[in-house]
Amino acid sequence: MHPRLTLLATARSSARLDARFDDDRPLNDAGWHEVQRVVPALSYLAAAELRYCSPSARCRETGEMLGLSPLVQPALRDCDMGRWRGHTLQEVTAREPQAVDTWLADPCSAPHGGESLLAFISRVGGWLDTRPLGDGGSPEDPGAGWAVAVTEPAVVRAALCYTLKAPPCSYWHIDVQPLTAVTLTGRAGDWSLTL
Repeated sequence: MHPRLTLLATARSSARLDARFDDDRPLNDAGWHEVQRVVPALSYLAAAELRYCSPSARCRETGEMLGLSPLVQPALRDCDMGRWRGHTLQEVTAREPQAVDTWLADPCSAPHGGESLLAFISRVGGWLDTRPLGDGGSPEDPGAGWAVAVTEPAVVRAALCYTLKAPPCSYWHIDVQPLTAVTLTGRAGDWSLTL
């Protein structure tokens, strides 16, 4: 068996229209209720040998509520959005429409002064390729060789682009809902998506 990594998108910390770039807010009431509702369905994640999370408050809280006691991984932080951090897309578009257009069209651009989309995808891919995941486990110990990471939805999107070797523009066409889990199997530079 190949090592596997399950990425779980965190529960929400804001209403969809109030989503902010590089947001570090804790879970909101809806997020808390979402996690409480799915704890039974996601309890299997606690069998993972290794448990990680993005550094944001909502990722840490989601992991703790699921009983994972995850280890914070700075490389799994959300994309660095520079001066746009803490603002909504609507706010930024009203102030800097040309910069937003450039950012959406060119994955190498970082008009906000932070990290480009290409750099973000590469950072997440670098983390995937350097994680110790063991040898894939056995029927006697199904958690061996399995890691779980509670991450930002953006990190899941970046990981999928990297894993599938998809062009960076694919990032904009991947919709990751709160508490969505995807599993990757393989090894450095050779990952597959398992659904």
